[in-house]
Order: sequence, then C-alpha cells, then structure tokens
Amino acid sequence: MKIQNLSQKLISAHLISGEISPGSEIALKIDQVLLQDATGTLVMLELEAFNLKQSKAKIAVQYVDHNLLQTDYKNMDDHIFLQSAAARFGFWFSKSGNGISHVVHMERFGKPGETLLGSDSHTPAGGGIGMLAMGTGGLDVALASAGEPYYIKMPKIMGIKLTGKLPDWISAKDIVLEMLRRYDVTGGRGYILEYYGEGLNCLSAWDRHVITNMGTELGATTSVFPSDEITREFLRREEREDDWVQLEADEGATYDHYEEINLSELEPLIALPSSPGNVVPVREVSGLKVSQVVIGSSANPGLRDFWIVSQIVKGNVMSPHISFDVNPTSRQVLENLMEMKALGPLIAAGGRLHQSGCMGCIGMGQAPATSTISLRTMPRNFPGRSGTLEDQVYLCSPETAAAAALMGEITDPRELETLKNISYPKWEEPTHMKINKKMLIAPNGESTELIKGPNIKTLPNFEALPDEMEIPILLKMDDNISTDGILKAGADVLPLRSNIPEISKFAYYAIDQSFYDRAIKNQKDYKGFCVIAGENYAQGSSREHAALAPKYLGQKFAIAKSYARIGWQNLINFGIIPFEFKNTADWDKLEQGDVLQIENIRETIKNKDSIIATVVGKGTEIQLAFNISNRQIEIVLQGGIINYIKQR
Repeated sequence: MKIQNLSQKLISAHLISGEISPGSEIALKIDQVLLQDATGTLVMLELEAFNLKQSKAKIAVQYVDHNLLQTDYKNMDDHIFLQSAAARFGFWFSKSGNGISHVVHMERFGKPGETLLGSDSHTPAGGGIGMLAMGTGGLDVALASAGEPYYIKMPKIMGIKLTGKLPDWISAKDIVLEMLRRYDVTGGRGYILEYYGEGLNCLSAWDRHVITNMGTELGATTSVFPSDEITREFLRREEREDDWVQLEADEGATYDHYEEINLSELEPLIALPSSPGNVVPVREVSGLKVSQVVIGSSANPGLRDFWIVSQIVKGNVMSPHISFDVNPTSRQVLENLMEMKALGPLIAAGGRLHQSGCMGCIGMGQAPATSTISLRTMPRNFPGRSGTLEDQVYLCSPETAAAAALMGEITDPRELETLKNISYPKWEEPTHMKINKKMLIAPNGESTELIKGPNIKTLPNFEALPDEMEIPILLKMDDNISTDGILKAGADVLPLRSNIPEISKFAYYAIDQSFYDRAIKNQKDYKGFCVIAGENYAQGSSREHAALAPKYLGQKFAIAKSYARIGWQNLINFGIIPFEFKNTADWDKLEQGDVLQIENIRETIKNKDSIIATVVGKGTEIQLAFNISNRQIEIVLQGGIINYIKQR
C-alpha cells in the first residue's frame, strides 16, 4: 500500500482524471458546494443559463453574509432572488444575519474527508476539520453544482510541523501571521499547506479554522489539518459526531517542502498596511494611536475569540477615542456568548454590536475614519477594502485587538499584566453548545420561479476570441494587485454584483478612478484593450466580477509576470487570456498607452506556439507565454466557459 500524506489521500479519494504529479491538470469530484451572496447571484444566473434542474452535489448551500446593509432595495431584492434560486436549484438557504458562510458551514455541514468548493476565497477554512476545501470563481462552482468535475493544477504539498505549546497572550492568529511573516502573500502559491505534529494538540477546531482560512492570504490552494479526537469532540458538541472519521497522514509520509514552527517561541504579531504579508512583532509598532478596533470575521470566528476579549476588557472601558466594534460570526456564536455571560462585558466596555455576517471585512459598514489606524481580527487589509480609500488597516489576534481597545494605542498584549493588572484568561471548551438551526431553510425538492428585482440583469453575451488584435495597454500595474484593486469593494459597489453594466463603472477604480471613462472612450477607437501587471496579479477574493467587469468593458487579455491561482482561473473562465511575460524584464519596456498588435492568435494558441506582441510604432517585440491546458484553450477560443458549455 502506497504511503501518502493527508492531502494525497484526500485527492486520491476524489480523483476523476489526471496524475497526482505537481503541475499536471487533475479533475476532482466535488461533494459539497458553498455560495455567498456577493458571488451567488451570478452563480444562480449561470445555473439558469445552464438550465440546471437540481444541484447534484451532496450538500449545496447558499449563504447571505456579505451584502447585509439594506440602504436601498438592491440587497434585499437580491436576498429574495437568492432564496427563490436556492429553492429552484435544490440548495439550502442561510438567511441574512445567520452568520458568515464558512462559520455556519463548519457548524452545520462540514464533514471530514469530503471535498468542498466555494465561490469565496476563504473556503479553505473547511480544511480545519479535515476537508479538502477550495475557493474558486463562481463559474467553477456552478459547474460543480451541475455535477461536473473541478479542474485544477495539482499543487505541491508543504508539510508544516507544529511543535511546543502556545504561551499566554499568543493564539492561532499569531501562527498564521508567522507563516505570512516567513512567506509573504506569494510563498504558498502552488501548494497545499498540511499541518502536523505534537503542536496540534493545543489547537481547537476553531483555532485550526483561523489558520486554514488565512492560508488563502499566503496564496495557497488550500490548507488541511488531520481529523483527530479534537475534530471528533468539536462535532460531538455540534451534535454531529456521526460525521466524524479519522484522517491523518501515513507514518513515513513525505512532502515537497518542509517547514517547522515552535509554538512556544511565538510572540504577538501584526500585519501592517496594506498587505497581510507585511508582518512584524507587535512590540515594533507599539504606541501608535488607534481609532477603531474590530473583532470577528471568518479569520477569528470561534466562541473563544470573543470570549477571550470579553474577559480581557471585563470591568474596563474602552479608551475614549476608540470605536470598539463587535462583529459576531454566527447566530449560534452570539447565542452562546449570551449563555456564557460573555456578551455583557463586551457591551459594558463600550462595544458596538453588529449583525452576524462579514460586515467590515468586505467594507460593508464599519469603514474607518480618514488617516486613522484600524486594528482588525480580519484576514485582509488590501488598500481601500475597508470602504475608506486611504485606510490604515492592521491585522492582529483578538488578544492584541483587546489590548489596543483598552489602551487606545497598539500595545503588546503581554504588557496588560503590568499596565492593567490583567491576568491572561484561561479558556476551556464548553461541554455543551446551544445549537441554532432556525435561520437555515432546507431544500424541499419543489422547483420555484426565480424572483428578479430591477437590479438583476441577465448575463451579457460574449464573442469568440478574434484572430487578430490591435489594442492599447489601458493600465500598467505593479506587483500584488488584488481583486479589490481590480474591482472596488464596499457598500457602494457590492449591491451592484448582479448588474454587470453598473458594477463595471468601478473596474480598477482603486488604482485609477479615470479608468471607466477611459475604457468607454477606448471603445470608439479600438476593439478592446489589455492591461499589464507585475507578480501575483489578481490575488485575494474569488469574486469573478474582477474578470467579468473588465471583460464587459472590452478587456481581451492581461500580461503579468505571474498570477494568483483563482484570479488566473477566472480570467480563463471569462475568455480573457492570462498571458505571462516570457522575459519578465519586458515589463519595463511597455508603457500605458502603447498599442499592441498580435496576429494569427487562434491558430497560434491552438498549436501552443510562441506568441509575439508587437508595439505599434516602436517595433518592439514582446514574447508572451501561456500555461493553459487543452481544455482551457478551447474555453478561451470560444470566449469563455459559458459559450463552451453551451457548445457541448
């Protein structure tokens, strides 16, 4: 019997085609699918376009957790549409205010050993209980809902050995921040991160969720933990012990790359603006004045994370200039906080209680003041993501957040023992949990009509790839451009997610606010445009709008030094060619406004020959590479995966 690590076991159990060899395309059977509302409206419209009758996944759930503010009709109209679509296509429906998708899914549906595909980039959080959970674009999830395989390049596997035990004032967030300190936002790209070792014994299922959730920020395909007795105890408390199976790497299993973290040696860490990879020890930035502290999000969702803050601030009051925002992650967490008498100290200390959902993490409210520091227990701090364009968002643990809330400035939480005479609270998992299923609506097998409000528009049609192009570079960008840069997040934009003509007005807005007007003007002179970028283009969210909105405006291809996985897949799915510079130094030769000419594109791509782009008027030739499979070539040639599926 072949010795395998845990990741290889999970992949082998779901492999439909391909070889478990890094870099080769594999097809996987998907057991469960997860949608959230910021991406789900498009997915449901795609399922309508596919004429799907009922989802073929074992479990399919539509969550409403992103667009919760009802400042006009748009969000509420979409909630009604999604509920009708869930009934139509056989999905569970989690109502607005029930909680963040990853949190509720782990409480109610997550099952060790199964595959989970979600239209949210933090879906790998499911790996905390031994799932092979991956985030991707909505089109891929729509296809998985219809019973199609999920295609992906086989990743390498990094084995991360955890030793020792977490000291007081250090928690799971500091572990994943330590990984980001070592590897930045690109170091996990092309890898599954698999955790093992004796250090696992001090990490609860929710601690593991914290780490697998933010593996996304490392660029990893996913992250996984074994399903062990800690997993079993978690499922027992959730009244789902029958879902438990033991899963771990075989003795003697090997990895493509090794890492080790001694938990006993960790100290409080913090990610500086404006990247999750910009990590330093908290002590290095102590003393900076803070105006906002937010606790919650899918990156710190567990009952412990709120309880620990409540006990740290108990009997104290926030610093006068602090806005202290409490963002419960699920209805069930909120109910159990009340049961444990842990909500009262948060409110008494000055906490502002928000509804259960993503909220400030996606810029849906809680936007910080101009030129002030906001400390958040959230997974991302890309520029402008908070809803404030010139934001200064720092990412930290609940302990560090609590210390800043009390002191009014960034403070190493270990100093609270001398500054405030506060001892580190000792957390113990409750033996019994209050279970809340009241806002989950099960599919009943009856198909219903889709209810579409005026903001919900049918998906536009896209043409096949032309054979020749002469188009300008409309935007030149640097490294690590995120999907929040490509398509603005926040309460003013996200309600437009089912209206592509309107949301396209915010394409590349955070980078260049004139972009939309320039793209419209370009339509009069050219049949499309392209953009160029540096390393790790399109990192971050799985929102396929970051491909679809530019596509609607006329984007034909991108040229980058390298791409983030999900962003790369989304470009292909919508028929945008993700070219790479064959020579990365050529990025310096191109300028915004240059016009590129490419001839005989279709035949060249079909034959996987070299592509040459000529700069009109300069004579400069740029060699382009494209590392896509034969299946993806057909998708690009036909103008995207919707056309491809219709042809089939």
